[in-house]
Amino acid sequence: MASLTDTETGPGNAPEFTVSDLAGAIRRTLEGAFGRVRVRGEVGRVTRPRSGHLYYDLKDDRNVINCTTWKGQVAGLGMEPEEGLEVIVTGRVGTYGPHSRYTLNVETMEAAGQGALMALLDKRRRALAAEGLFSAERKCPLPLLPEVIGVVTSPSGAVIRDILHRLRDRFPRRVLIWPVAVQGERCAPEVALAIKGFNALPPGGPLPRPDVLIVARGGGALEDLWGFNDERIVRATANSAIPLISAIGHETDTTLIDHAADVRAPTPTAAAELAVPVRLDLLGRVQTHGAHLAHRVVQAIGWRRQRLADLGRSLPRIEALLDTPRQRLDRAVVQLGPAVRHSMQLRRADAVRGAFRLGPAWAAGRAARHSRLARLGAGLTPGRLLSGLRDQRRQLMAETRGLTPGHLAHRVRLARQRLAEVKGRFARASATLFERQRARLDALERLRQTLGYTRTLRRGYAVLRGEQGGLVTLAETARGAGRLEIEFADGRVDVVPAGAAPGGPRPRKSGTSGGAGPPLAQGRLFRDD
Repeated sequence: MASLTDTETGPGNAPEFTVSDLAGAIRRTLEGAFGRVRVRGEVGRVTRPRSGHLYYDLKDDRNVINCTTWKGQVAGLGMEPEEGLEVIVTGRVGTYGPHSRYTLNVETMEAAGQGALMALLDKRRRALAAEGLFSAERKCPLPLLPEVIGVVTSPSGAVIRDILHRLRDRFPRRVLIWPVAVQGERCAPEVALAIKGFNALPPGGPLPRPDVLIVARGGGALEDLWGFNDERIVRATANSAIPLISAIGHETDTTLIDHAADVRAPTPTAAAELAVPVRLDLLGRVQTHGAHLAHRVVQAIGWRRQRLADLGRSLPRIEALLDTPRQRLDRAVVQLGPAVRHSMQLRRADAVRGAFRLGPAWAAGRAARHSRLARLGAGLTPGRLLSGLRDQRRQLMAETRGLTPGHLAHRVRLARQRLAEVKGRFARASATLFERQRARLDALERLRQTLGYTRTLRRGYAVLRGEQGGLVTLAETARGAGRLEIEFADGRVDVVPAGAAPGGPRPRKSGTSGGAGPPLAQGRLFRDD
């Protein structure tokens, strides 16, 4: 291939290149001369389009080179480029013909020493702190005794075994483990997703929502712990509604998640100790508080009892309180008799005076009434009586003259309807009264049966009566009686006590005829002592 260094002169002998040929020649020259190179510089402008590729600049104090990392290379890059970070990249030099530029296709990237990482860490910490993600107002207190503990860590490391062992020794609780990668490219997105996933669990759902979260990882170098300085983890931690304990590395290791977490633990084992109390210590505290409470209750009751006794001694006796009202009542009783007698005397005097005043007036009124009756009687002659009867007859005929037979029949029907209604009400009232009286009579009969002695006789008892029909309740009275009558539930029987005079009446049973049948044998009611 001809090149621009040919020594041939003259316009007719110079080779001609197309733009694409020249760009391809330059590309082959660069790629063949350099191949894979390691370049150290500061990351400049970073662009992340939707295609997944990464475009950024690598610069020093004099020059800038464009860098490209394709989508398939991002996973093996080692770390994400951030503006201002000093890194060492490894890649291949290439060209971009459409823009006449040369680029560096970066395959791996690493920080150019801990100083660069610490500078980037400090810059990121100040930016996140300015947003208020590390403020104390955002931090939540840890629950005293959580029911469920969520742990975000690697399931295969020694960290989870240390946490479970410590929880088992202190206070066994239910633990949910969300397995994540704790270093590398997958660390930041998986840890952030785990924190958001635990917060997304609904309370009372099939999977219990943790009461506290522990994000834990063992110790390591700064590069190993760098994933926990990622902005995604910090934001997920700051926005967590569940209290979160960070336990990343050892006590001397500090990451940005420690600033955003509600509580920082120096080690994963210490995180388990912060999550739950010691069960035996808690029982001891409960017993101590219970004893103190019982003592205080007894002391308060004793103090109140003493106070009540003091108040009782200061109160007057009931007799002393009633003495004055009793005296007042006695004086009122003593004064009541004379006052009543005096009042009766006054009323009797008023009645006598009224009678004296009423006598003449009553006599005068009686005389006036007699004289009026006499005048009326003198004025009533037979003719006047007949005239008055005729006037009353004419008035009655005038009142009934407008009544036709139809009107009379209608009035008769109305009268009969009213009579039927009255009879119906009377019949219902009579039936109701009859039923009420019958129910009352039945109740009285049941009461009589209950209080009577006939039911007692059915249980095996008997009533003993003497010759005069009186009840015999003493054995001495029974021995002195000539004849006794015993009443059972089904009848009465006459008996003669032992030692009674012969020839007495024979025993009989109530309700049997005294004719046919052999005589009943006389038995002994009482035995001789």
